[in-house]
Amino acid sequence: MNIILYSERPDLASELVTAGRAIMDICGGALQALTIDDDEQADFLAARGVSVHRVRSDQPSPADVAQLASAVHQTAVALEADMILLASNRRGRELAGRLAQKLGGGCLTDVGRFEVLDGRPAFSRNALGGAVEDVRCMETGKQVIALTPHSFAAAGVATGPGPVSDLPVRLSPSLVRLKETIRKGADAVDIEKADILVVVGQGIENKEDLTKAAQIARSLGAEVACTKPVATDRKWFSEERIIGLSGKRCKPRLALLLGVSGQVQFTVGIRDAGAIVAVNLDEKANIAYVADYLLVGDLKTLLPELVKRFSA
Repeated sequence: MNIILYSERPDLASELVTAGRAIMDICGGALQALTIDDDEQADFLAARGVSVHRVRSDQPSPADVAQLASAVHQTAVALEADMILLASNRRGRELAGRLAQKLGGGCLTDVGRFEVLDGRPAFSRNALGGAVEDVRCMETGKQVIALTPHSFAAAGVATGPGPVSDLPVRLSPSLVRLKETIRKGADAVDIEKADILVVVGQGIENKEDLTKAAQIARSLGAEVACTKPVATDRKWFSEERIIGLSGKRCKPRLALLLGVSGQVQFTVGIRDAGAIVAVNLDEKANIAYVADYLLVGDLKTLLPELVKRFSA
């Protein structure tokens, strides 16, 4: 099985290296990486022992995913790839659909793990409503698989670098005109890498109580995250701290959930945590069926007490 991997982000591309090698170890074949107008990333992936094909486009348009799909499609055809691995972030999911259509192949996004059955990979992915389903791509044609970020460990530096070669592609002029780029104010915290998380839900009713949640987080050496409404409706946090289908999927060693009801849109982003401790007024809230430990009580009373206990 010939596998090509691509992500515009080096950190996610290195995770695809690990996943690709795991598939190769069972199914055989070759693993190759693609970079587009990024010599630094080509060197980064080559240092991880991967054969890298470097594409330079004459007229790149960073905003045009259709043009990007054309570049990856031409590469897949030229290298006779059976499977293309992508990262299932916002850009990767759009690219996956466009690429599968061009290749006439199957497409799976939000894949978290896989196993090999009867010599073929079977993938587990998040489905509608947060359920997990085990699926296979069509037996004929190409397979486009987009992997959920941080589902696989990043590949380390290899003992010997892989080769880097240039691969020519021909791109049509982009129909997208990029007039201006405005950098979004990003939060400095990457909650996906946090070992411990303190997660704020709508059960915390007063913004002033966020200082108590922050005190607890500092005592635990944790980062603060939140549910979607806390960021998008109340505007208490940036969207970089949202956990769930509309945000990030996190696997901390410990997650302390403060006033989180536990709707499925949220729980798909935290259910892989090592231990989940929830504090909630309602003992029958949905989060009670997800949490490993549940502390029932009013946060107005419990927050000051938790600050004292963790600060002691």
